[in-house]
Amino acid sequence: MAAPKKIIGVLGAGSWATALVKILTDNGHTVHWYVRNPDHIESIERFGNNPRYVSSIDLPLNLLRMSSDINEVVGACNLLVIAIPSAFLNQAFGALTVPYQDKVFFSAVKGIIPETELIVGEHLNQVMGVPMKNIGVITGPCHAEEVALERLSYLTIACLDLKNGRAMAGLLANNYIKTQVSRDVIGTEYAAVFKNIYALAAGIAHGLGYGDNFQAVLMSNAIREMKKIIKSVHKLKRNINQSAYLGDLLVTGYSVFSRNRMFGNMIGKGYTVKSAMAEMSMVAEGYYASKSAYKLIECKGAHEKAPIACAVYRILYGGESPKKVFKALTDKLD
Repeated sequence: MAAPKKIIGVLGAGSWATALVKILTDNGHTVHWYVRNPDHIESIERFGNNPRYVSSIDLPLNLLRMSSDINEVVGACNLLVIAIPSAFLNQAFGALTVPYQDKVFFSAVKGIIPETELIVGEHLNQVMGVPMKNIGVITGPCHAEEVALERLSYLTIACLDLKNGRAMAGLLANNYIKTQVSRDVIGTEYAAVFKNIYALAAGIAHGLGYGDNFQAVLMSNAIREMKKIIKSVHKLKRNINQSAYLGDLLVTGYSVFSRNRMFGNMIGKGYTVKSAMAEMSMVAEGYYASKSAYKLIECKGAHEKAPIACAVYRILYGGESPKKVFKALTDKLD
């Protein structure tokens, strides 16, 4: 018996959502697209691109079924890709009234839901009752801006059900996107969360005037810190040097396209959190993740194992001086 056809929905209309829509439509797939604001839909239909995010991407309108009603999109699809920023995800999920527990969800969100302090996969399972076999993660290293340019990029698709993982990988793979499949759903998602926090740290360091030598030490310590934290929440044999972990950390920590590094850089230069947020038109997931991550570290009693994540939290939420916090941090790195 043939497997049912994948009817694909993308939830969210930011830069990464737009990049994913490009990949899927480039591969010839029709995409049901949840775009919250009706005016935003009108703009996309008028210009043939997303004028607010990665406007250089031309979108084939004949392959798009856009709606500002999340229930319409979720109801029509059996495979949903979530790309709504974590800070707004609980509100979006709260509007769902159609049945969804038997659908397959892949999270492309790299953050923690503030209201429940859970990563998206955990929230889907523990709060919304979606079986773990129907939950997956799409992770990088991959920037929306490079997808727009069709520069060769790599995605890791994590899912406990390898059949679902391979199906999603097949839908995304093309001449500029290479995919691989993993079963480490929880580990890859936590890695995606923490790499944003470490990218913030890299940006703060740059803003403070630290050079490449320190940045290399910071990233070296960050990957070891990430390994300890992920192991504490989900023990599984994994190679932390693979692209879903180390690779994603490096590109987010160093790339000029990294909004988390950009946000951190402004903080290091003396911007307040509020003024840095006002300056940026996109969400820096690491800011929201930092608070929930710190609570996780507290719960695990892992402060000594996570000096970088703790330093970022103290600056962003404790109001401490970036210069003083990083001066103390330098003595804890090796």
